This record gives sequence, structure tokens and C-alpha cells, in this order.
Amino acid sequence: MNDAAAAEPSGAPRAAMTSGAVARRLGVSPTTLRSWDRRYGLGPAIRPEGRHRRWTPQDIAMLEQMCRLTAGGVPPAEAARLVRSAPEPTAAPVPDEASPPEAAPPPDDARPPADAAAAPTPGRRYRNASSALPLGDVRRECRGLARAAVRLDAQEVQDRLNALVGEHGLVPVWEEVMVPTLRAVGRKWELSDDRYVEVEHLLSWHISTTLRSAPLLRPRGLPPRDSAPVLLACMPNEQHTLPLEALNAALGEHGLPTRMLGGAVPFEALVAAVRRTGPSGVVLWSQARSTAGTAHARHVAGMEWGPAGARRRALVLPVGPGWGRSVPKGFAHCGGLREAVALLSRAHNGTAQPPP
Repeated sequence: MNDAAAAEPSGAPRAAMTSGAVARRLGVSPTTLRSWDRRYGLGPAIRPEGRHRRWTPQDIAMLEQMCRLTAGGVPPAEAARLVRSAPEPTAAPVPDEASPPEAAPPPDDARPPADAAAAPTPGRRYRNASSALPLGDVRRECRGLARAAVRLDAQEVQDRLNALVGEHGLVPVWEEVMVPTLRAVGRKWELSDDRYVEVEHLLSWHISTTLRSAPLLRPRGLPPRDSAPVLLACMPNEQHTLPLEALNAALGEHGLPTRMLGGAVPFEALVAAVRRTGPSGVVLWSQARSTAGTAHARHVAGMEWGPAGARRRALVLPVGPGWGRSVPKGFAHCGGLREAVALLSRAHNGTAQPPP
């Protein structure tokens, strides 16, 4: 018998998990587990004296039932009563904590919610994403985030997003976790007669909160105040801003100054902003074909400023599905968030010129 086996108290199964591991598996916070134990008696059956609590497969199966019921709208107290009164659930296998279970990826054909559908995404399929992001099993991160959102556990959703961005940076987390999770939640909403629209709204809200606080999660020096900014604006009548917020956060993470104008910017206001700021780049977001406007983009691209003999123009970048598969002739093409950051960085640093 090895030392680890000898240390186990009598009757305690070795295939048991800590509270932290169970919380990650279920997509809830450890505080929620403690609350369910204290209020409803849904705690581990075995409590070794002087040791951290360990959850057996049977314990975890009960918690999974609790999660399913509360996610379906059953009040926690009633859900706990149903779980306790039900026949003993079939125990799910508990993996080694060092090797977390591989979660099924969001379906490739899932219809994302409006904000995520047009977001810049990597050029590879999602199932290969874990090879590009040092997150271990990316699909497990998506599953945990989605479960927390379905439970409307706002604190857990925010904590997970903050931790991921703080450790790995905005761009990979947006591409490999935020967008795939939005797609999965959108698919759930689509297949359940609008029952989960509140989940989509909560997840979008906290992703937006994370995007706006990204500079605080990964602080770096502020750009010079007289540096030419990048203007980011939705086309007139376009209200979807989440992907534009992601680009704004990614540019800030790379030290580029930005001016976020947000949704449905009147064209006259955009022109005034260009004249007042003399930007190095202008991003025009369009979610739907009905909001794209080639004439507007060409007008902005033709604007000049500066002293005679040294006139400058901005790089105008039309982005989003509203522009179709190919952007209007004469404009730079952008295939994703990383590429947009690279193009705008070169324009800001003076190493790229706007197309003629």
C-alpha cells in the first residue's frame, strides 16, 4: 500500500473530488456548493475529520440533478427537495482531477446570437482550438462558462471571464472561449422556444463588462495623448456592438489609442469625429446588409487633413457580415480579430498606407 492510500480514512472512496474540482465540473462557484450543503443538506456523504471535504460519484450525480432542475427554472429549495426524495441517482464516473473530462464542443452548426455571429473568428475550426490557446482543454472552459450562464450565476460567469483574460489575454479568449460559448448558448435558446433568452442576455452583458475592463486585467502603459486614435463606429441604424467592443479591447491591449463611438452612429457625427481627431484608422461595423453603406465608407476614406504637402488619410476598415463575403473594392480585407489588430497597428505606426 502506498502512502496516499494509507492516508485515506476508512470507508472513503479514492475516486472522489474536491469542492473546487466539482465546482469547475458543474460550472458553479464553490460558494454555491457550500450554500447548498448548509441550506439543503446536499453535501458530501463522507466528511473526513480535519480534512477537505471529498465528493463521491453519488454526491456529484445529486448535484448534477440539482443543476438541471435549477437551470430549468425550479426554485433551489424545491429542487433540493426533489433531489433528496428521488431514488439514488446513477453515479457518474469521476475522472482523475489532473486530467479533467473532455467536454463536447459547441455544435459546429450552432446558430450564434446576433452579436457573436458576425464576430471576427479564427480561420480554423473550433475543435482544433485547444492547440492554439494555452488553456488546456478549451472546450471544458466553454462548458463551465455556459453552465454558469444557464444557472444565471453572474458572479461565477464574471470570475471565469476575468481570470481567463487576466491570464491569457483578450484576443485568444474572445476567439476560443467567448464566441464559442455564445454560439452554444444561442443554439440552446434556438432549440428551446426562447426559454433561454435571459441566459444569452446575461452572458453577453458579462462578456461586454469583461471587454471594457480588459485594460485593468492586463495593464500596460497608456499611449501618448497626442497619438492618432483608431475610431470605431457602427454604421447608422446598426445596434450590435459586442464584436466592436472586442476589437476596441484588443487594440487597447496592444497599446493603441481608440475612440469608441458605439452603435448607430449618424453619418454626420462620424464625419465630424474624423475631422476632429485625425484618426489613423476608422472601423465601420455592419451586422446586416441593410446597414452597410459603401458610399459612406468611400466618403470617409477620401477625407484628408493636415498641412499642405503632408496631407494624411485614415485606413478605413469595413468589418462585419453586413459587408458580404468581400469588402468593397479599394478597402483592406479583414478576416478576423487578429488580422484587424495587425492592420490597424501598422496603420497607426505609419507602416501601412490606406488603399488608393
